[in-house]
Amino acid sequence: MESQNQFLKALTSKETQEVAFKKLVVDYKERLYWHIRKILIDHDDADDALQNTFVKVYENIGKFKGNSSIYTWMYKIATNEALNLLGKKSKQLGISNEEWVEKKTDLLESDVYFDGDAMLIKLQKAIASLPEKQRIVFNMRYYEEMKYEKMSEILGTSVGALKASYHHAMTKIKNIINE
Repeated sequence: MESQNQFLKALTSKETQEVAFKKLVVDYKERLYWHIRKILIDHDDADDALQNTFVKVYENIGKFKGNSSIYTWMYKIATNEALNLLGKKSKQLGISNEEWVEKKTDLLESDVYFDGDAMLIKLQKAIASLPEKQRIVFNMRYYEEMKYEKMSEILGTSVGALKASYHHAMTKIKNIINE
């Protein structure tokens, strides 16, 4: 916690802010990108949301209270940025968020940034068919091996509800893949 406090001071001090922020970006951009990418599916949209995330972090670092880790705080911002972009994109097309995600997942085979086989595409399509909350919880737990307590901080949902969402998601995915 002491090193986080020191890093936070470096992020908020005019003399060290630029160097500290560059370190923050280097340390977290890949993990945040993949979290966002799992929500948005599309590489370009994930890049946009990631950039928006770091802009918000930079603009609001002075408001960070330190009640959680910097990463948890940024993860929450990244999740919100991804969901906001998803909502904006789907609204422009006049479709639901779930329909937008399914459309993007259908394009994975032609995506130059995706290098999965047929089974991975089937898994991604199964995940895309989940309701938004279950999809996010599944990705956080399955791919990132995030503990329910940390997910609870980020998503503002009880641990019990998150466990139930994950269980329902796993059941649906298994059923789809076994079809």
